[in-house]
Amino acid sequence: MVLSYDQGVSSEPLLGRTLGEHFSLIAAGNPERPAVIDCVRGKTLSYADLKERVDLLARGFIRLGIERGDRIGIWSTNNTEWVITQLAAAEVGGILVNINPAYRTHELEYALRQSGVKLLVVIPNFKSSDYLSMLNGLVHNLFCREGDHDLTCLPDLKHIVVIGNDLELQGKLMSFDRVIAMGGELPRVELEKRMAELQFDDPINIQYTSGTTGLPKGVTLSHHNILNNALLAARAMELDGNSRFCIPLPFYHCGGMISSSLATMSVGGTVVIPCPFFNEEDVLKALEKYKCTHVCGVPTMFIGQLEHAEFSKFDLSSMMGGFMAGAPCPVQLMKRVAEKMHMAHVVILYGLTEASPLMTATSVHDSLEIRATTVGRAVPGIEVKIVDPVSGAVIPRGMQGEILSRGHGVMLGYWNNPGATADAIDKSGWLHSGDLGVMNEQGLINITGRKKDMIIRGGENIYPREIEEVMHEHASIAQAQVFGVPDENLGEEVAAWVMLKQGSTTTPKEIAEWLKERISYFKIPRYIKIVTEYPMTVTGKCQKFAMRELMIQELGLESAAQIQTA
Repeated sequence: MVLSYDQGVSSEPLLGRTLGEHFSLIAAGNPERPAVIDCVRGKTLSYADLKERVDLLARGFIRLGIERGDRIGIWSTNNTEWVITQLAAAEVGGILVNINPAYRTHELEYALRQSGVKLLVVIPNFKSSDYLSMLNGLVHNLFCREGDHDLTCLPDLKHIVVIGNDLELQGKLMSFDRVIAMGGELPRVELEKRMAELQFDDPINIQYTSGTTGLPKGVTLSHHNILNNALLAARAMELDGNSRFCIPLPFYHCGGMISSSLATMSVGGTVVIPCPFFNEEDVLKALEKYKCTHVCGVPTMFIGQLEHAEFSKFDLSSMMGGFMAGAPCPVQLMKRVAEKMHMAHVVILYGLTEASPLMTATSVHDSLEIRATTVGRAVPGIEVKIVDPVSGAVIPRGMQGEILSRGHGVMLGYWNNPGATADAIDKSGWLHSGDLGVMNEQGLINITGRKKDMIIRGGENIYPREIEEVMHEHASIAQAQVFGVPDENLGEEVAAWVMLKQGSTTTPKEIAEWLKERISYFKIPRYIKIVTEYPMTVTGKCQKFAMRELMIQELGLESAAQIQTA
């Protein structure tokens, strides 16, 4: 009997250096190569340009009193300044706090207070969100002279740096360019001294989880966590100095920041920023105009591009690969992306923020069948095991259980939350993912669902992922999301929200009839709703809990929802 345990191996050693040290080496070796292309501004920075801006901002941070371990928050959509801020924070030993651009005032206050942000980098506004007005609601008299500021809500916050051109700032606000100019007034040797003090195990980043219950937890990651995980993502996709990686995933999220941006720069490639916030047409334009070789996204992003009315008009012949991650990836979608978007080398990356985020990956050398049906094997230096969710015992290969990982990717812990840290990482150092999966004889892993997503219908355990995979084979269905709703007799019933392919028509009854030939009767959704959009997170993940609440109201299941269960 072979147990569900495996570990990733490689002849390449892990990197024992800080992010600042590694970036300095890459920039020195590729000074003229494009580092960042900002499509919105039509601006390109070479590695030499980027290194100069990063160093100046870092020295500006030192002039503003940023010490090793101080928290530097960034509340912004994707732009070049985001990348510069991240690297500058690393050079001075600051801990970058990623703040979701969708946060409202109370969520912002929690993140700033809980992490103790000392300096906040922010954009003035985006779409309907006025970030400075929201800040003014927390830092009263924000726009008035220094002595009138009321920092009762945010006692740790000392500086607010605003990204943008031609800004008329006053009070506690200063411009991004002003801080860079201040950096030019500090001798370079002061930054060199600071960088020499840093250790690769120092914390470098706090990312807040977006859990559906309870307050967000601040996942704390080190230089070692992030740098090695980024390089492993690059290796899985075979990125190199000629890669042009288009990144529509938000930088505040680990998929955009680590597995995409840092992965690309870890090997001297070019980061292409197509838009501040995901828009399928902007991404397609960027892929064509800048002859991108790779792109990333969650499944819904790829569906949006494939279903764009003018998709066939875009020249994507330069494309080679990229990755899909962040949510279960339908097999049929992987095959469409590989064929229609010229992404023959598209891979699956799997993990979670607490794992920096990569735990497993497929590679460009795996067959499309493997890349379409599994999340690959443990990445180098990471151990993976699958255990019985109740007993915690490692189970035989081929059986379903919870996926755990251990190794260099496991977070330092949740910021100022030892209780939650102990719940996530056991005494042996294993990180509990909360995901259910199966490991086959070759060590390949298939994700079968979330422990919390499992539907229990009249004593039958039903895993939404299985039903979704079948529904994605339907000729008219672009995407399906399956979840449970309360039922007075069975405990739960199966529900599905379905998005149709452009120009396709079908009915819930026809879909149910089609499913009868393909899955067991008790797995067929009792409630099927055809929709044009899903409730989504900023990162493009579908919010099944929101769909469930809407269905409870729509179907009048409030009384069933109140029934308590063990």
